[in-house]
Amino acid sequence: MLAPDRPQSGDLDTEVAFLAPMCVDAMVVGVSGGATLGLEVAARGIRLRGALLHEPAAGSLAPGLLSHVAEGLERDGVRGFGKALYGDGWNTSFTRATEATVRREFAMFGAFEPAPLSVAPQSISITVGSASPPSRFASTQALAAFLGARWSVLDGTGHAAHLDNALTPAAIERLTGSASEPLSHQPSQ
Repeated sequence: MLAPDRPQSGDLDTEVAFLAPMCVDAMVVGVSGGATLGLEVAARGIRLRGALLHEPAAGSLAPGLLSHVAEGLERDGVRGFGKALYGDGWNTSFTRATEATVRREFAMFGAFEPAPLSVAPQSISITVGSASPPSRFASTQALAAFLGARWSVLDGTGHAAHLDNALTPAAIERLTGSASEPLSHQPSQ
C-alpha cells in the first residue's frame, strides 16, 4: 500500500502529474479530495486497475455541496475547514497543512468539474457514507449517473471514511471485486 505525500499545490495539473505514475495499473482508493483526484486521473486516460472513490467533489452536478466547508474555513481557518468537512472527530493534528495550503487546495477542489472517464466505467466505484447527509447521497448518485460508474453505500461512516477506518481491504474487495490491496490511497488533506 502506498499513501503518497502529494505536493498540495492547489493546481490540478501539478497534482495529477505527481500521482499519475503511481496510479498506472493500480487500484486507486481516495477519500474526499483524494477521490476527486482519482476521478481526474481516470478522466485523463491513465491506465488504472480500478478505483474506489469515497465522496469526491462533483462540481456543477452538486451545487452548494461544499458551502458549509467554505463557511467553516472563513469562520475558523483550518480547524473550521476540517470540522465542517470531516466532523467533530477531526482535529488540526491530522494535518500539517497551513491555512494558505488549505485555501489553495479548497479553491482547486471547489473549481473541479468532472469529465467523462477515459477508463472503463465499471472499474470505478463511487461510495457515500451511510452517515453522510442527503446532499452527499444526491451528489454521489448524480456523479455516478454522469460517469456511468457504479455507486454504493459504505456502512458505518460519513465523509471521513479514512478516519473511521471504513476502507479496509475487505471493504475494498467487496466494493470493487478486486482481491488485491489498494496500491494508492490519497486523503484530501
